[in-house]
Amino acid sequence: MKKTLALAVLLASGAYAENFTSGQTFIGLDLGYSQVKGYVQDGSSLVYEDDSDIQYGFRIGAQNAEWRTTFVFGYYDNSDTNQNVEEYLVTIDYFLTDETSTLRPYIGANVGYANYEADFVEDEGGVVYGGQLGFTVDLAPQVNMDISYRYSVTDFDELDHIGGVMLGVNYKF
Repeated sequence: MKKTLALAVLLASGAYAENFTSGQTFIGLDLGYSQVKGYVQDGSSLVYEDDSDIQYGFRIGAQNAEWRTTFVFGYYDNSDTNQNVEEYLVTIDYFLTDETSTLRPYIGANVGYANYEADFVEDEGGVVYGGQLGFTVDLAPQVNMDISYRYSVTDFDELDHIGGVMLGVNYKF
């Protein structure tokens, strides 16, 4: 079921590939605070618990008046618990207001691949999927800021989910 959902979202992203030819492309950076629920070492045993720290990333995408398609690389690393997560996501967002609005709320879905590493846990990778909501604010004609909450679940044994508040700055060209 999860793999079917992931495939469906990836195929749907192809339907919005027109954004890259008829829309406006952008490149940007993400910075946020995320929570990861996975196995961490507690003394001599592994404990399944929440962990929070900074996440940062890079994005490239395109948008038209209604839709935005983005390819996201995100990296979470907590040296205190020796955990890290690498995410490679495709996100599809639907804008809830028209393109003339300075403040544009959106809702979207994400699917992709993630790799999880922690002490005494073998590196594990696989499908992640979830959703996000947020808004963009135009700062200048070619620059906007994106504030969102993104949540993704996994089919891993050692990692349950990753979610967090992200702040992004995009340069449109």
